[in-house]
Amino acid sequence: MEALLGPDEGPAVEVREGGGPFVVVCEHASNRLPRALCSLGLSPADLERHIAWDLGAADLAERLAAKIDADLLVQRFSRLVVDCNRDPALPDAFCALSEDTVIPGNRDLTPTQKADRVAALFDPFHFAVERLIDDRRAAGRATALLTIHSFTPIYRGVTRPWHVGLISTSERTLPDAMLAALGADRKLVVGDNQPYSAKDNVDYTIRRHGLDRGLPHVMIEIRNDLLADEARREAWADRLTRVLGALDRSVMVA
Repeated sequence: MEALLGPDEGPAVEVREGGGPFVVVCEHASNRLPRALCSLGLSPADLERHIAWDLGAADLAERLAAKIDADLLVQRFSRLVVDCNRDPALPDAFCALSEDTVIPGNRDLTPTQKADRVAALFDPFHFAVERLIDDRRAAGRATALLTIHSFTPIYRGVTRPWHVGLISTSERTLPDAMLAALGADRKLVVGDNQPYSAKDNVDYTIRRHGLDRGLPHVMIEIRNDLLADEARREAWADRLTRVLGALDRSVMVA
């Protein structure tokens, strides 16, 4: 198997440790592509769009992690290579068509090409999350999982009214508490499993590292026009810090 990343391109994941109870994960932090894949046939403008990454999510995740002293794990390459929040056995892990945009470099991938991408980016990312959680548990540290994402205001011509959405699995303790706290602000339109839900196959990370390991978990989606500049990202980091800080400890850690 030929290495997808050059020796100067890795690692696939950046890890920063914190002292608090939360682990913050950002799977769609970057629009970077490995040199071996060139541009996947896309224009520079396309690589700046939501199809390549979650705009504003990485900076928000970093700001939030700093404020709550959380562990932070960030994927350093684009979801166009392999989506780290999808089961790699599913077609949308290697997206050949994103909304109305064809991804030429993802068409007709062979099993070997897919396996190379999983080995280079997907596995190291999720192994890093697993190791960090293992270490926390071995040290007796309470742990809850937050994943940070952003979504487009309009999708396939349909306007999305939500400012923020919380995506959950069947374990609802943490998201229900956060929904109640966010809903106290009457100016916010808060989505419960909106604009996505587990039915859209977007729950891979929270299911694998949260539900399956018995940890409180939630996926946080914020509309990306509300993260368009540093001031707005800082404001959302402050808001989420207040929400998390107000939760009963029994709700947010296990």
